[in-house]
Amino acid sequence: MLRHIIRTSPAALPRSICFRAHSPAIALFRQTRISASGVYPTVGHRTTVAAFHSTPSCRGPPVIALLATILKSSSSLEFVRTAARIFLTFMPAIMITNHKSKKKLKYAHLHGVPKSEETIARVMKQIRVRRNLLYSLFLVPITLLWGTIVASLEQTPITGRWRMIVLSPEEEEEIAEQLAGPGWYSAVGQILASDGPPKIISNTDWRYAWVSSTLRRLEATIPVLTNEPSSHKCWFDEDQDHPPMPPPASYPLRPRPRASEYLRRLCDNICEGDWFKAPVPKMPHQIAGPPYSLLLVDKPESSNAFSYGFGPNGAGGIVVYSGFLDEVLARAPMNKGHLVEAPKSWFTSLFSVLFSSPSPRHPTPTPEQTTELAILLAHELSHLVLSHHLESLSSTTIILPGVISIITDVVRVFLFPFTMLFGPFVNDAVAQLGKVGSGELVKVGELCTSVNQEIEADIVSARLLAHAGFDARDAVKFWENRSLETNTVECAKNTRTEPSPDERLVMGLWSQTHPVNEMRVDALKHELARWEDERQRQVAVSRSTKEQREA
Repeated sequence: MLRHIIRTSPAALPRSICFRAHSPAIALFRQTRISASGVYPTVGHRTTVAAFHSTPSCRGPPVIALLATILKSSSSLEFVRTAARIFLTFMPAIMITNHKSKKKLKYAHLHGVPKSEETIARVMKQIRVRRNLLYSLFLVPITLLWGTIVASLEQTPITGRWRMIVLSPEEEEEIAEQLAGPGWYSAVGQILASDGPPKIISNTDWRYAWVSSTLRRLEATIPVLTNEPSSHKCWFDEDQDHPPMPPPASYPLRPRPRASEYLRRLCDNICEGDWFKAPVPKMPHQIAGPPYSLLLVDKPESSNAFSYGFGPNGAGGIVVYSGFLDEVLARAPMNKGHLVEAPKSWFTSLFSVLFSSPSPRHPTPTPEQTTELAILLAHELSHLVLSHHLESLSSTTIILPGVISIITDVVRVFLFPFTMLFGPFVNDAVAQLGKVGSGELVKVGELCTSVNQEIEADIVSARLLAHAGFDARDAVKFWENRSLETNTVECAKNTRTEPSPDERLVMGLWSQTHPVNEMRVDALKHELARWEDERQRQVAVSRSTKEQREA
């Protein structure tokens, strides 16, 4: 075979098997002599053994990227569950067979039953083979599970919190495409319709213009989060009266990873034969940001807001209820000095001479009221910037159900002797108990995820407010006041005087005795205190550097 390959013209060979001058096969051929009966070393030459490779062995790393791309998908946990079920299917049979074989050998040894050494060696070899098979079957789901965890781990922008999103980039794009444009309004309409037909406030209403202008002002600060050191070099201003500015984040906002594009580039370079020489450039991937969709719902009894969606082109947005706007405007009643005429369209202005009816007037919100609105919008905007909805979708519909199903399969295998002994009624009872227990675990998991996300959104919203020109310290007072009110169902508001059992469990897991709202306010205060500590440290460094230059 080797003689045939070497005699063949290199030009006629495929690229994958063409030999280079330093190929191990060529070196081996030069050191050995081929004969019809085999390979014999020639006189005066070294006898070395070299491995034969049709392609260089250093081209294996792309397989890791390929596996990571496959495992980072919504079907990865289903692969793990299937592998675990295969292991659980064969485990009892293998363990029982090995136990019987060992028991027979032990019985023969104790009672002097003649057994030849060949028979004993054959039985022991069969036991080892079955045991190794069992270990292999066990390692497959464990390896797939850890591979899925590693492939799905990522750090949240700004805060650096580790999280798992078991969705491939293609699945994320599919979600964004479904919600882009009118898709977001359709999806939100279905959510709002659960409480009856919603009454939407027109975008010509002055309240819509007020909320929209405030949201666009906050949106303009999102690009700053991608490169804060260059955008705000003088964030540590020594003026104490100036609103605090955040220090540059250790984890700036970056586009979400595109594993498939990276893998495609690697494959292209592999085909060219120089993937390990040329650096792989970063593929462009749009940050899911402005413009966000906005919807105002006329519902005076609801003083809240929520965000929903993921992706560009309006695939994410915020819904604000009129009850919150009424609550903010009622805190500072408007006087005549604050009333202005509503903007006129060109059609109204053209025929204003014929129709002399007075134009409607609306109140002008004060800066304090705009600040309160901006705090709530910045909180909801932070959920969208940090892709919290993807995280919730991944954890509540993929991770938690998948892990619970695997645990349920393991428990049912160990309980099978009891359920087989006591009949189908016990089996149905165990299945029902597992279903109820899994539902409760999912609720607790959702609450844990929600608490993490709410605290994180408060911290990032303070950064958005500061970059937009608001005072982030006002957010502490705002959330403290809202935690005392009881006429809202927004996640930042507490409608109960006592925490629910699930909240008690979460606080117990975190070794916390304070309600969730107090935890959020404390985390926000701690973040603002960290800003001040970083500012003072940077000011001290700046002064020291200035003194050294003057000296």
